Amino acid sequence: MNDERHVISVLVDNKPGVLSRISGLFSGRGYNIDSLCVAETLDNQLSRITITTHGDAGIVEQITKQLHKLINVVKVHDFTGTKFIQRETALIKVTAKPEFRAEILRIADIFNCRVVNVGKNVYTLEVTGDDDKLVSVISLLKPMGIKEIARTGAIALGRDPK
Repeated sequence: MNDERHVISVLVDNKPGVLSRISGLFSGRGYNIDSLCVAETLDNQLSRITITTHGDAGIVEQITKQLHKLINVVKVHDFTGTKFIQRETALIKVTAKPEFRAEILRIADIFNCRVVNVGKNVYTLEVTGDDDKLVSVISLLKPMGIKEIARTGAIALGRDPK
């Protein structure tokens, strides 16, 4: 089985129950949703659902075909193998002992993080980027003591031709 990462964008009618039916397609086939992000588009009658998952390309292809058949689904796009832009945001609460404060701020500067809260012994950083960037920031901050992380999940849009 080829355990490939898939980023799927689903444009749907903004109605109750749509998300439940979509997530049911994945669970019904034994596939986990790694991240899920949902928000209205410019048209408040439509929402974009961005789903990341790992799995066999054939099964994910079947899932996308089934998604197309759902009544409230307008458009489905699997970005796998295409050029696309992906971003995720994380809030990272890291222990700010006096001996680590300068290093935390240096890491924040290198990765263009924003310090969004400063406490007596804690800094909260906001970082936006692709998955690799977030993993890198987290791995550098771990030795200092990460207290808490909240991640948004991926959002993605296709790249336009140049």
